[in-house]
Amino acid sequence: MKIRKVMAVSLVAVMAMFTLAGCGSTSSGSASSDTSSDSGKTYTVGITQFAEHGSLDNCRKGFLKGLADEGIKEGDNLKVDYQNAQADTGTASQIADSLVSSKVDMICGIATPTAQSAFNAAQSTDIPVIYTAVSDPVAAGFADEDGNSVGNITGSSDKLPVKEQLEMIRKMMPDAKKIGILYTTSETNSVSTIKEYKKLAPDYGFEIVEKGINTIADVDMAASDLVTKVDCISNLTDNTVVESLQTVLDKANAAGIPVFGSEIEQVRNGCVASMGIDYTALGEETGKMAAKILKGEATAEDTKYITASKALLYVNTEAAEKVNLTLDQDYIKDAAETFDKIEASK
Repeated sequence: MKIRKVMAVSLVAVMAMFTLAGCGSTSSGSASSDTSSDSGKTYTVGITQFAEHGSLDNCRKGFLKGLADEGIKEGDNLKVDYQNAQADTGTASQIADSLVSSKVDMICGIATPTAQSAFNAAQSTDIPVIYTAVSDPVAAGFADEDGNSVGNITGSSDKLPVKEQLEMIRKMMPDAKKIGILYTTSETNSVSTIKEYKKLAPDYGFEIVEKGINTIADVDMAASDLVTKVDCISNLTDNTVVESLQTVLDKANAAGIPVFGSEIEQVRNGCVASMGIDYTALGEETGKMAAKILKGEATAEDTKYITASKALLYVNTEAAEKVNLTLDQDYIKDAAETFDKIEASK
């Protein structure tokens, strides 16, 4: 049950709009069409999502809302071909190839692995790729250090507010020394986030204890080992780990160790708290970017990616009680959203 909601995410979009580059098509699958309402155009957008979990689902919903807000609406002048890779990179590549073969007007890659597959598959075509939920677009190979696109690709970054997360953990656990982080070694966004944690952790008196995994099958054993070595766990937006979050929570709760999440859905589902971002809002801004590109008002190549700019505090009081963590009421009173029970993950 939500008991407070007082803030909304704000996004900073730095977008250089140039001319041309429109694409036309239908709406949820393959072939293109030239007739529609208003502008006389219909569009087909392929959406490839890496895994099925709350934050990525919220990105997709927000993306479609952003398109609709700009007059490109599913069932009207938009056809959506949505496919989920179920956290498998091989499947992500197959999906990307199929969307290119279908000659969609645009591919939206939700999360780094699917965005990379889409970009690789579309390289020799004029199909623009737009991404969301990519923590480090530079490390992923989508942009240069100045934020400029390296090809026919742009989108939005969900770069985690690591500094704010560490500050939050220190306030909630004044005596903690070691933070555990479970991550997938092949996920570019996780690797870059780990580096930032290690760089900033000493400023707050923390040591980072990392545990790498390769597949979902590794999570159980890795989590069991990690909880014996740390005072708490800080969960990333690592897709493989998030898909197995319940396993991590079960191990941590049994050990009496708090797990801090990285966004609202993780907190809703059992993490104690998080300084995170609003993925629905991030997806919505990405959808608005996509609409401009589809309409020919901008090109992906000349549009810098955007980044969620404000960290929001989310708290779950029941999750804190489970591990006997006393929350400072003065600190959490201004949380963007507070939950008093743990909700089952969807």
